[in-house]
Amino acid sequence: MTNEDSGSGYVESGQEYQRDQNYIPDRITADGSGGWPVEPGRYRLVVARACPWANRAVIVRRLLGLEPVISMGICGPTHDERSWTFDEDPGGRDPVLGYERLQDAFLARDPQYPRGITVPAMVDVPTKAVVTNDFLQMTLDFSTQWTAFHRDGAPDLYPEALRPQMDEVMQRIFTEVNNGVYRCGFAGSQDAYDAAYRRLFTALDWLSERLSGQRYLMGGSITEADVRLFTTLARFDAVYHGHFKCNRDKLAEMPVLWAYARDLFQTPGFGDTTDFPSIKQHYYVVHADINPTRIVPLGPDTSNWLTPHGREELGGSPFGDGTPPGPPPPGERVPTDHGPGGLGRLP
Repeated sequence: MTNEDSGSGYVESGQEYQRDQNYIPDRITADGSGGWPVEPGRYRLVVARACPWANRAVIVRRLLGLEPVISMGICGPTHDERSWTFDEDPGGRDPVLGYERLQDAFLARDPQYPRGITVPAMVDVPTKAVVTNDFLQMTLDFSTQWTAFHRDGAPDLYPEALRPQMDEVMQRIFTEVNNGVYRCGFAGSQDAYDAAYRRLFTALDWLSERLSGQRYLMGGSITEADVRLFTTLARFDAVYHGHFKCNRDKLAEMPVLWAYARDLFQTPGFGDTTDFPSIKQHYYVVHADINPTRIVPLGPDTSNWLTPHGREELGGSPFGDGTPPGPPPPGERVPTDHGPGGLGRLP
């Protein structure tokens, strides 16, 4: 059993990687029907910048302007077998929850909690107990349940008319791409790896074709489908190409996807939430079974994320009729030298 990213996984001898998707299913809703009502200031989103599943929650929260009503705690990039830790906060404790480890919020909910301690997690501040770590539903609820607190000009990331098609696209992205890279990296046999590799690049080719004639996955503006794909693409050359052996092509060698990823990266809410050194530190240090030396590579050069992408020629507008979010709150900004062209690794 591994305790990595959002969801523990396992590999039976000679088999493919299986992600444990049994999360705490509680939801925070506008009507409070499940016992957890939408309430400004009540909940704390706990994330790690390194984690792609948590990164998508950070992006959606930022695009919708929910920072004033949902606070955010940030774990460091690495963890041990027990839990993510707040090692980058003063005194090594989250300033709101007072915890050293995210594990404490799960144990406050269930002292015998048996599964992985995962990010993102929504924590009830009054009780300091986790409410949910169901990352797939969490961001959809940000879009549909917290509407009363969306910023002026917030985009509609889950348009009702597009939901049936969006759900199909997002499901394929999850199984074949988001989880597909892990299926490659943690394959338990050559046959399992070969099959995972073919599935991954079949899906990436399908996405390239889909995006060759339209700016975003669902048309002319950003939706949650783009958020879900972006966090895997942002980690592709830095981690998945080498560390997970997803090496048919680098992202930078797939022209359509590379231009699309740069387009998103240069859009407020995407690149300014991406921390390349933390990403590399997490994967290369935590996955000691894959990288036993725990040496973190210096490359690749990330300054190319800021080069022109040319996707404007396809038309559309990132936020539709809306507007970009303002700058991140001061305490949540990715350090300047952790962005494109900055440090290759953490000190």
